[in-house]
Amino acid sequence: MRYAFVLLPLMMAFAIGCGPAPQAATQGTSAQMYTYSDAMEPRWISFENPTGAKGAGGKENAGAKGHPYDQVKAGATQTLLDLQGPGVINRIWLTINERSPQMLRGLVLNMYWDGESKPAVSVPLGDFFSVGLGRMTVFENEFFYNPEGRSFNCNIQMPFRKSAKVELVNESGKDLAMLFYDIDVQLLKQWDEKNLYFHAYWHRDTATTLGKDFEILPQVRGKGRFLGSHVGVNANPLYKKTWFGEGEVKMYLDGDAEYPTLIGTGTEDYIGTAWGQGAYTGRYTGCTVADEKKLQWAFYRFHVPDPVFFKTDCRVTIQQIGGGMKPEILAMQKAGVPLIPVTVQDEAGLVPLYTPGKSADLSDPALPNGWVNYYRSDDLSATAYFYHEKPSSELPALQPVALRAAALRAD
Repeated sequence: MRYAFVLLPLMMAFAIGCGPAPQAATQGTSAQMYTYSDAMEPRWISFENPTGAKGAGGKENAGAKGHPYDQVKAGATQTLLDLQGPGVINRIWLTINERSPQMLRGLVLNMYWDGESKPAVSVPLGDFFSVGLGRMTVFENEFFYNPEGRSFNCNIQMPFRKSAKVELVNESGKDLAMLFYDIDVQLLKQWDEKNLYFHAYWHRDTATTLGKDFEILPQVRGKGRFLGSHVGVNANPLYKKTWFGEGEVKMYLDGDAEYPTLIGTGTEDYIGTAWGQGAYTGRYTGCTVADEKKLQWAFYRFHVPDPVFFKTDCRVTIQQIGGGMKPEILAMQKAGVPLIPVTVQDEAGLVPLYTPGKSADLSDPALPNGWVNYYRSDDLSATAYFYHEKPSSELPALQPVALRAAALRAD
């Protein structure tokens, strides 16, 4: 039986909800659009003005349209932005002529802050822009939007103190014939010490371990804010049409060890829906892919009205638990499908079945004949978005393209 998770009400506007924000954010809200400020200078970075220099845009072809796009050869790295700070990126837009799942997972977006050699962001292009599982869909939310399923937009603010560098690396094995982009920046006259650096981390586990939670964000140490995530699920066909999404999201904050401070009640509950998960998009939560035929789901939640700050460390996971009626789960257990029963429902509620290291036998006649929650193994990937006090982190490097692009269930 499912119980709907009630989202917290909207308590503050986005600029407030982001907590420590770059100076540009406070100048960009609707309440201050009529107020002049000379603390910032706008720059648009694109192939028409790759340095963003004042009075240097559109020089090619005698000022007519001369360089709106460029190629990115297989194996090549294209620098999209290389600026000295302080400043803040407010918007990124780009589009490419090929948007296959393999290309979306083969292209990598890297972002470096303040001269660091390790990127704070190193994520497959599609996944960074909340395009889950390499599947383009039309959607709009607080941070990302894809108006007609042909472009990539991001409005997350990304401040930098000394410098910013953004690269696109083509690991797809194919030439990319056309890349269009622009990155909109405000150069700042002063740096606010309360500013945090933007980070994003992606990884995939093609066969999660029974009884082990999938890490959306491995532990990061230091001060920051967990902004949210986009998760993709390729459900394991061994479990047929049984429900994949009984797993609860957990957030381990500031020294939490065995048990978390924050925990949800189920996958679809976490993103604000209930009793299953269809396709929909909202400002802070949504499900961009809900394909029961291909057993694929992609969904997101952004913690803007309910900010998640951490002082010393943060780790975010999701349980790999599914559910179905007992006769169907019992049949799978008898057939040797890998699963571990967790609970079974009777009229009074949930009957615990799980003991670590053991697997309850559902054929026990003493057990009720209700809904069974069970640990399962699926193919999961996730992009975690967060702010951190440091311009780089100790998180693992991006996984190789062979793993990123394997078995994407493309059309």
